[in-house]
Amino acid sequence: MKYINDLVRFFLTFLSFPYNLKREKLSKNQELIIQRIQENLKNLIRESDDKLLTHQHFSNSVTSLIREGKLKNFLRKGFIQKMFFVHNRLFILKELNELKKNKKWFYYKKLLLEDDVGDPVRYFLYPSSSGNKINHVYHLSCLENTLNIELQKIKNIFEFGGGYGCMARIFSNINNKISYKIFDTYIVNCLQYYYLKQNGLDVGFENNKFDLINNFEKINDKVDFKNSLFIANWSLSEVPLDLRDNFVSLIGRYENIMISFQENFENINNLKYFKNLQENLKYKYNIKIILNKFYKGNILKPEKHYFLFGKKL
Repeated sequence: MKYINDLVRFFLTFLSFPYNLKREKLSKNQELIIQRIQENLKNLIRESDDKLLTHQHFSNSVTSLIREGKLKNFLRKGFIQKMFFVHNRLFILKELNELKKNKKWFYYKKLLLEDDVGDPVRYFLYPSSSGNKINHVYHLSCLENTLNIELQKIKNIFEFGGGYGCMARIFSNINNKISYKIFDTYIVNCLQYYYLKQNGLDVGFENNKFDLINNFEKINDKVDFKNSLFIANWSLSEVPLDLRDNFVSLIGRYENIMISFQENFENINNLKYFKNLQENLKYKYNIKIILNKFYKGNILKPEKHYFLFGKKL
């Protein structure tokens, strides 16, 4: 089944013709950034194994990609797309149409403009963006509508599991004074560093506008939680339960919460877990779990997916 999914994903890129023929060209500065990341990896002995099996395999693949300096066109890699990047799926069109019907469409339209870093597959029905960026902006519209908040007022964000940095990139265009922290494995932090640095952002591993964190002990909770947001899109739902529990108290400090999750992951019942979280936070938050009405997994493995949105009372 894995190989069938990979094959379908590969052939779907051809729907983006002729945009799928374009390939990223690296500048000397970009090549220097890749070399810098490779040097940092030489000092990495081994990451801890506190990951579920899916992420152990993925981490090994990203490590090899960086060590071999093959970050050019990295968003065309099948294993990256499987974990981080959705492209030519029809449910994306439904999300796009919802955005177009929204009274803030002209604002969202600006956020949808895609970058060239990593050579993302352009969405075949809306080539100025990608399926992944449409998906992210749609999630943000759901956040705004459900909690009745304005994205532009958010000043401080903590993202648990930041993918390759797409959400952080979107928020850099929403508020250029944003303070943004991404917690992830060191290997994935390196990928995020590459993507965000190539897009001209102040990103690094300490005291940057976009801070990359891979150690729970280094999380600075002495921040202004007013107008803040905790994000975890298909990330908190994909780590062991003991690691999730470490973050529950941190989640409860943020003014707003946006979590996306699948009903089950490996042997964990996520719906049960997040309903328990909802129950634990109900005295501090107006908190809702909503069925994702468009995304239902893939054809070979249909599954329900959900949003958890919360706003402090």
